[in-house]
Amino acid sequence: MTFSELRALHAVIGQAIDDIERVYKTQDPPLDYPSLDVPYYSGEKHSPEVERAEELKLTPAVFAAANQLVAACGQLTATVHRPFFQVVEVVMGANLVGLFQLMEQLHIPEILREGGPEGLSTKDIAVKIEEVRASLPGAKGVPIDPAKLGHILRVLATYHWVREVTPDVFANNRLTSTIDTGKSLRELVTSPQKKYDGTDGVAAFLGMITDDLFKPASYLSEWLTDGGLAAEATNGSILKLAYNTPLKHWDWLELPGNEHRLARFGHAMNGTRSWEVTENILHGFAWKKLPKDSVVVDVGGGIGSVSVIVAEEYPDLRFAVQDREAVVTIARESWGTSHANLFDTGRVTFHVQDFFEEQHPVQVPGVGIVAQPAAFLARGVLHDWPDREATKILSILRHAAGPHTKLLIVDNLLPYACRDDNSTANASNTSSEGVVESLVPEGSPLLPNLGKASANGYLMDITMLSLYDAKERTPLEMDAITRAAGWKITQVKRAVGSLWAYITAVPV
Repeated sequence: MTFSELRALHAVIGQAIDDIERVYKTQDPPLDYPSLDVPYYSGEKHSPEVERAEELKLTPAVFAAANQLVAACGQLTATVHRPFFQVVEVVMGANLVGLFQLMEQLHIPEILREGGPEGLSTKDIAVKIEEVRASLPGAKGVPIDPAKLGHILRVLATYHWVREVTPDVFANNRLTSTIDTGKSLRELVTSPQKKYDGTDGVAAFLGMITDDLFKPASYLSEWLTDGGLAAEATNGSILKLAYNTPLKHWDWLELPGNEHRLARFGHAMNGTRSWEVTENILHGFAWKKLPKDSVVVDVGGGIGSVSVIVAEEYPDLRFAVQDREAVVTIARESWGTSHANLFDTGRVTFHVQDFFEEQHPVQVPGVGIVAQPAAFLARGVLHDWPDREATKILSILRHAAGPHTKLLIVDNLLPYACRDDNSTANASNTSSEGVVESLVPEGSPLLPNLGKASANGYLMDITMLSLYDAKERTPLEMDAITRAAGWKITQVKRAVGSLWAYITAVPV
């Protein structure tokens, strides 16, 4: 029945394109879908038509159709592409990570932006790289071979991450522009340590993953087989193998010499907001129902990436962002002049708090000392910890909660890669509303978890496993740790276009 499956996938692709085109063509004036060849620099001004075309990509109808399209194309490729070629792409994929790290470190997106749509020759690119590198303290004056640079960029062009305009002439495209900081080469020369300041954090996220986490990933199999596969790892952290340190990731980041990594980590957490459409976090919880001057404690909130978004939208709420001292110390300056009104008025404040210790009351300007906040927000916190520690975090929050305090969790909720025929029974036997039978309609040829379109959530799951012996959880696993800590899940809203979910729980 393979041909019927191929035709069914083909039909999904055609229907998804029709759905997307219908949205764009019914605009006034009718719009075209953004081209892969044309960069979109978020920090620059664009025509109303370009802005609207970009906004439409994030609407529920277009996002859903795009996911169907990506899932179908991925499954079609897996079916027809020669298996050995797929093996080669997977096992040699580490080369791509290394090239991404190189591209970010050498500021190639910024260099190509200044080259414009006509592009730059590999000779010109090499000259500009050497100019930037020469300005760095202790830089080695190693000449760059343009021919070698061409081979590197051609691989990236093959994967659509740059565009080869003419032989050995390269330019940015839409994908490259997402990892461009928007900084000029002059800024990168004079203030390299401020590369990520005032950016959306995506470039910092790329830098963090390809630097801090790339080396540990190469030890994943060794770590797993030596004790990492136990219910609780018996062989410590994978960082012991990668960086010869007994410390956990957070402690390692705060070591002398890792200052740039710690600062980059804060910006990278800003970058992870790209997993979500802004409207998701704004409408994922009932923010409007919180009384005026309600205080939301953002647990492990880093530099306040989420709090500033919500605070801008809901001016009657106040946010107390908690994190480790080293993070709190740099939080305010990380924003530069952005959101200054929030910080200056005290609507967003920063507080030192270890979430494994009992919660301290927070001093909130205009409100006073708050011991029982209206809500605890934990975005991307629980996936950093094994079940025992995650339950402890939630238990401490439960102890500090008042009778009407809400717990707001933002994390991935991973569905199975097959249909869950017991989903209805499981949901009725627990407090979890996030249990679903499938993310695709009955009779769809697609994997029930949307396959390729959802792959980033499962890759993050393994990243959490290797770095923290933790995980992204299934709905039932999330339900289990919240119930064990004295909370009951009352609502789950799934994000538009991703596996992220917005989970509301109340004390029991």
